[in-house]
Amino acid sequence: MAKLLLKRLVHVIPLLFGVSLLSFFIIALTPGDPVSDLLANPRVSPETVEALRHRLGLDLPIHVRYGRWLLGLLQGDFGLSLQYQVPVSSMISPALVNTLILSLSATLVSLLIGIPLGIIAAVRRGRQVDRMCGVLATLSLSTPRILLALLALLLAAKTGWFPIGGQYSASFDRLTGFDKAIDALHHLVLPAVILSLAPLAVYLRQMRGNLLDTMDDDYVRLARAKGLSETAVIVKHALRTALSPVITLFGYSVGNLLSGSALVETIMTWPGLGRMTVEAVFARDIYVLMAGVMIASVMLIVGNLLADVLLGLNDPRIKLEA
Repeated sequence: MAKLLLKRLVHVIPLLFGVSLLSFFIIALTPGDPVSDLLANPRVSPETVEALRHRLGLDLPIHVRYGRWLLGLLQGDFGLSLQYQVPVSSMISPALVNTLILSLSATLVSLLIGIPLGIIAAVRRGRQVDRMCGVLATLSLSTPRILLALLALLLAAKTGWFPIGGQYSASFDRLTGFDKAIDALHHLVLPAVILSLAPLAVYLRQMRGNLLDTMDDDYVRLARAKGLSETAVIVKHALRTALSPVITLFGYSVGNLLSGSALVETIMTWPGLGRMTVEAVFARDIYVLMAGVMIASVMLIVGNLLADVLLGLNDPRIKLEA
């Protein structure tokens, strides 16, 4: 396992370099820049726009701009936001923390609900609870996330049970420590639930299918023949094998935390990195956008490495194959 992880880490450097190079050139070659909209303003002369473009370094060749950005990145500097004129690192740090809070909460909800429901659906195959789980999974996967977010906002507006967007209340600074935690959790519930529905359905279906396949294996039949109860057969023998594909899906879900949360963050005004990246696209803020791309790439790599470790802990055969 250590050799496998070391081999994966060696491949990380050229992978990230390729992602950064391709992403930077694609973004930089897109028509327009953060100051091009000023040309539509009759009060701003073309000379002023060119002077601003020169001050921001937008008139330099693409390879020069990429080289400067890459050199700064190696020193821990993501560059300067072209829209806000502040260091990108100062912008992404709190946004990244907010995205991780939202995404990890959604992942926890999807795992704690999806896997047990998948086990119940497999054990009760063909019964009412199995059909209800199938309907839940179908609705979760077939309903667009944007529609779910809008319905959640409508529910919050009509019932008043949840706040309508945001991360904190307007009176958050005047609350005590415990009340602040309750307020933050209250704002977190709806976005986390909406974000968890799709992976929850995936975990449910995958767990159900894996467990049904595993329960027909010879070693599971042998365990039943020994007189073990059905609960012991599932928990001690079938469940561990059935979990391996789910662990792989969990690794991919960690890598998709940023991209998956962008839509929910934008609609529900959650101040996360996904929402910031979407805003950077419309503002053509290349350095903020590149920070989002690189962080998403790192999260994908971390998710895959985490999946490899968990698979090795769950199935000793992975270590031998490594």
